Amino acid sequence: MVRIKPFRGIRPPKEHAAEVASRPYDVLNSAEAKAEASERSLLHIIKPEIDFDPIADEHAEEVYDRAVENFRLWRERGWLQQDEEEHYYVYAQTMDGRTQYGLAMCCHFEDYRSGAIKKHELTRPDKEEDRMKHVRCQRANIEPVFFAYPDNAEIDALVEGVVKGAAPDYDFTAEDGFGHRLWVIRDRKVNDRITEIFKDIPALYVADGHHRTAAAARVGEECMLRNPNHRGDEEYCFFLAVTFPASQLRIIDYNRVVRDLNGMTPAEFVEALRTDFEVEKIGGEVYRPARLHNFAMYLDGAWYSLTAREGTYDDDDPIGVLDVTVLSNRVLDKLLDIKDLRTSKRIDFVGGIRGLGELRRRVDSGEMKVAFALYPVSMKQLIDIADTGNIMPPKTTWFEPKLRSGVVIHSFEEGK
Repeated sequence: MVRIKPFRGIRPPKEHAAEVASRPYDVLNSAEAKAEASERSLLHIIKPEIDFDPIADEHAEEVYDRAVENFRLWRERGWLQQDEEEHYYVYAQTMDGRTQYGLAMCCHFEDYRSGAIKKHELTRPDKEEDRMKHVRCQRANIEPVFFAYPDNAEIDALVEGVVKGAAPDYDFTAEDGFGHRLWVIRDRKVNDRITEIFKDIPALYVADGHHRTAAAARVGEECMLRNPNHRGDEEYCFFLAVTFPASQLRIIDYNRVVRDLNGMTPAEFVEALRTDFEVEKIGGEVYRPARLHNFAMYLDGAWYSLTAREGTYDDDDPIGVLDVTVLSNRVLDKLLDIKDLRTSKRIDFVGGIRGLGELRRRVDSGEMKVAFALYPVSMKQLIDIADTGNIMPPKTTWFEPKLRSGVVIHSFEEGK
């Protein structure tokens, strides 16, 4: 079972929702954020280094202080306002004509520690610490994490009733063309029933936001250890998530580009690939992987289809079946001598949202030598890995659309 609760959301008034809500902190760099941020944008709170000229070091103490000050100012100016009562919220996202419906809720840090909130990626201590500082100094979860839960027909029916029963509190389209809608669930009986249903949900799955989840859980534990009268129901025990039915989520490809061929010529590299792959030269027309264990490669002005041979993968192993594992073992490590994807400076990663044309551009520019496009991981694969306690290789999943930050915020400040 998992423990969740409604909360008094801090959110923009309807007329400012589209301007306040922003892309997450980790999908754009500081220069991009400075160029994108309008006066009321949440980017001034989640990337406050942009308020300095020149842009400051994002880890400087003055930057964390500015984040706190901006959060205070946004509330003082009425650009963020707190609901009087606790609610759950339905958050709907529309991309390419399909819509997914999540519930904004508070999850308990003990569920992360116990494994009821399941992860599929490792986290880096430096990134965890950075996110912890933001949570500590704000005493709030400014940005939600992105969870999945096993499909439940009764939750679906409750969400459908909310959506069909009233106009959304927010309804806007962001600059990327993705639609965002929010409904406040004001019916107390519906809120109470959601809490009860989730008591029987066996697990939640971190889809996107592993560092934010780990950071929020660690801050909750810190607060617990400082409170000699800790009960377990204090507001600091809970952190903000938007949680979606697993079947509604879409994972898109997460691709790789490499700077060199480890001393080989293009012809030698293609020949070396034939040991573990069936190699077919496609030519100048963009090629997209057609199925699991089929890869696209762009090299020396041409696209190739690479199909992994029998014996190079293990469909009975949750890690061995992954195409990122096949590529890492049979190409990146074996042929290109890239041992650690987390630390190697010879490799970079490109989210599928940028399109395969971005892979071609990186190679044609001379910045990179070769690019690989992968068939997307499925939600079933992700859940199988999380359920078995395994960890995916780095940069395996890319969820789209991303949650908009600032649609709703959770505060655990005393009295909030």
